[in-house]
Amino acid sequence: MVEQVRPPQRDDMQANAAERTGGASVRIGALAPLTRPGWVQAGQHLLAGMELAVREVNGAGGVAGRPLELVVRDTAADPRRAEAAVEELARLGVATLAGEYHSVVARAVAAGAHALDLPYLCSSAVLDALTEQPTDRVARLCPPQSRGWQVYADFLLGVGRDRIAVVAEPSVYWAAGARILREYVTPRGGTVIELDARALAPAALCDELAEHRATALLLLVGHPEPGVSIVRAVRRDQRLAEVMIGAPAGQPEFAEWGTLLGDEGAAIPFLRYLPERLSPLGERVGAALRERLPEEPSFVAFEGYDTVAVLADALRAGGGGRAPSAWPNVAVDGTRGRIRFSRAPDISVWQWTGAPVQVVDRDPSEPGRFRVLHRDGGDAVTLPARPV
Repeated sequence: MVEQVRPPQRDDMQANAAERTGGASVRIGALAPLTRPGWVQAGQHLLAGMELAVREVNGAGGVAGRPLELVVRDTAADPRRAEAAVEELARLGVATLAGEYHSVVARAVAAGAHALDLPYLCSSAVLDALTEQPTDRVARLCPPQSRGWQVYADFLLGVGRDRIAVVAEPSVYWAAGARILREYVTPRGGTVIELDARALAPAALCDELAEHRATALLLLVGHPEPGVSIVRAVRRDQRLAEVMIGAPAGQPEFAEWGTLLGDEGAAIPFLRYLPERLSPLGERVGAALRERLPEEPSFVAFEGYDTVAVLADALRAGGGGRAPSAWPNVAVDGTRGRIRFSRAPDISVWQWTGAPVQVVDRDPSEPGRFRVLHRDGGDAVTLPARPV
């Protein structure tokens, strides 16, 4: 069930779910970026995964005989808007909060959840410092940024890209990423060159890359702009023909990237949180998501599904009331593996430490396909994924 502006048939589906299960719904406050300047495709995929899981939970009898209901709020990548949404959802009596993609927004949600003593399961925001202090109210499914970006740095060094330029916009998230790369790469003989996206037009950025003899350029900038303009400028500058462009935050994951850039958007490695092979559950969920989405489901859609699967289990343990924050007691088979939460060093929230990490790009010979280039704890591979 979903409370949001939706076509009339969705309201009929909600009523039917309530009839099947009987009783008042158990409400989950779902947060996602659904309008600009938020990353809209990420929000749509996240919500699609959550909605699919809610539908399946309700089809199987709900939680303690009551249907699940998503009460959706659009964050639009705005922390203040998210703070207001958290307060509103708490007044509406949601049992738990869930979702969000942008780290700076998820940090605001986590702070509000902690202050209001309301459980929150973060789906897809990786910033290590999700809260200022340790909390038992918040847990996270996706890997922390320090883990994922170190895997990415290993990949770069492994393919000989040791003069790494990062072009960044002001953001806690981008600044944390640059710091992780610098602290990991420098002791291993590499160099990180930091460039200000605000001060450099794409042509001037190309001059800087040539002057510094960079072998890689990482885009720590917004999507679609200025990321798309930077890619076009670098691809068309003959001096930079051997420079690898990278986007660790995952901009090329979504179909809009390929639509805007075409062939120029290929061979740009990014981080993706999928295993080499999905579980049987993951395969089934992937097939169902393909029917709901206009393009191949991203890892974010699977994170959305797993979010609701975990919360349904936690809510059942609480008898259908407010989800308990006994995160270490959770043990759920998700689409990407067995999900358990524990405390990780320097991470202030309960963390699923088993989330898979890959470095992936779009195949230059067929930009609608993905190649797995590297994975956490594994050697580089070149396995094409499903067409997108």
